[in-house]
Amino acid sequence: MADLGYRHWRALRAPLVTLALTLAVGCDGYIGAAGFGPDGSGSDGAGPDGSGSGQGDAHAVCGTERLLAPQRRLTRFEYNNTVRDLLGTSLTPADQFPADEVAGGFNNNASVLTVSPLHAEKYLLAAEALAAEAVAGDLSRLLPCDPAAVEGQAAQEEACARQFIERFGRRAYRRPLSQAEIDRLMRAYAAGRTGGSLREGVEVVLRAMLQSPKFLFRLELRHDLEEAAPRVRLDPYELASRLSYLVWASAPDDALLDAAEAGLLDTREQLAERAREMLESPKARLAIAEFYRQWLNLGKLDSIVREEGAFPGFDDELVAGMRAETPAFVEHVLWSGDRKLSSLLTLPIGFATEPVARLYGVSVPPGTTAPQLVELPPDQRAGVLTQPAFLAVHAHPDSTSPVLRGKAIRTKLMCQEPPPPPDNVDLTPPAGEQGVTARERYQQHASDPSCAGCHKLMDPIGFAFENFDAVGAYRTEEGGQVIDVSGEIVGSADMEGPFLGVRELAERLAGSAQVRECLASQWFRYAAGRFEAPGDACSLDDLRAGFHGSEGDLVELIVATTQTEAFMYRSAIAAEEE
Repeated sequence: MADLGYRHWRALRAPLVTLALTLAVGCDGYIGAAGFGPDGSGSDGAGPDGSGSGQGDAHAVCGTERLLAPQRRLTRFEYNNTVRDLLGTSLTPADQFPADEVAGGFNNNASVLTVSPLHAEKYLLAAEALAAEAVAGDLSRLLPCDPAAVEGQAAQEEACARQFIERFGRRAYRRPLSQAEIDRLMRAYAAGRTGGSLREGVEVVLRAMLQSPKFLFRLELRHDLEEAAPRVRLDPYELASRLSYLVWASAPDDALLDAAEAGLLDTREQLAERAREMLESPKARLAIAEFYRQWLNLGKLDSIVREEGAFPGFDDELVAGMRAETPAFVEHVLWSGDRKLSSLLTLPIGFATEPVARLYGVSVPPGTTAPQLVELPPDQRAGVLTQPAFLAVHAHPDSTSPVLRGKAIRTKLMCQEPPPPPDNVDLTPPAGEQGVTARERYQQHASDPSCAGCHKLMDPIGFAFENFDAVGAYRTEEGGQVIDVSGEIVGSADMEGPFLGVRELAERLAGSAQVRECLASQWFRYAAGRFEAPGDACSLDDLRAGFHGSEGDLVELIVATTQTEAFMYRSAIAAEEE
């Protein structure tokens, strides 16, 4: 960049960092209160036991309930997808951002999507790298004019820059820009253009846009309310953004923004039709797989370790195969199979690379690095719950864990969060002598009154998984003894009682109304970016009823999410605070 233009950019750089930093303490009113109640109490809809149920006893009158809608920062996954679709970049700058914190099992919960000084610095560096790459090549791919035809003609260059700001800004901010916003960005362009070129002016504009709260946050700020309205329907562009981030985990494209402008997202029927169309896009497969990755806690694959020498064959190639299997399996069930929850939980198939195939004891062509569909023994494997990825992340470095595996079923599929252990309890996994099985080691949990109350909810479920070691390999013996995989479910409305082995457990889960309702609740939390609250009772009832009515259709569950009051409206109180 020419010296004068560069000096202008350096002068702009500090205010932009300051602007980003203000996100950490709040701007535009409600942003700083993300995830908190209007009284600043920090209420996020979590129940008194921390489970996130928080629905209370009363069922609000549909259409009058208060609906929370905190402003949500883009997650790292959403940021990378958004800049990919905006700029066609292969860069993934959000990989260098601080890790997104997790609340309720998901990292898109607004209550933890804060902005730290480190975030602000990383946003600036990412904007610089992305803008530099975008203008380095053929500028005509980015601009609405032929750069060579207007170069050196100030008026034409300015007209081209203004048109670029209007068009690109509509995609970046996910709505048309106001005249004040266009003028502000034109001043950024002029600062970069002075002493430089059209290319450098556009680069400064890109840097400014990519650091704006209007890009980094999914803002919902509609103000045109009736004075006494308890809630406000999202405007068409806000609905387009919610829909796009639900189905694609990315910004709306021009076609979706055009639909918003044309009033084609005004009815439930239109939203459902558009959602089904968007689910046919390859982008949807990547985005929907992210829900299942987080739901099953598979992000822990990146950090698991195993005791050296205890599990031959456990290496980076095996972990990479584990990481690739579950998305391939989910894609098969949702886009090639019958789309049913029962298939997700019971199908005896896997998607194996060569290392995963060795773990399964099946064959794939030598050197296979892309997941290949393999048939598995139905008496050994049942859906996602017996895939190595799930089994490995719910185990200890040197052994299995009936507690972790049982707790995962209880929390992820039954939506029941066991109480935390007392402060004075030793959490070290019980050790046993050679030849002692896990069931024998964990017997202390059943015999100790201070442990039994909670562990009876988890351990008897987790014992069903003892046919799988800490990396997911099938076995029938431990320490020379035949493994007992009998289990029991207590505290459930429709699954109560004993069962034998993981196949019976999976089939019981697959046929449970409680499990279907729990998964509907999990999708609600993921879509809304928060825990459910009392005002969501009607939305949750509709979502659960629809999932039952579709016989557990996982694709229709996503579509049904767009039909809820909670998806289409937000509390009017947010606008009042703004």
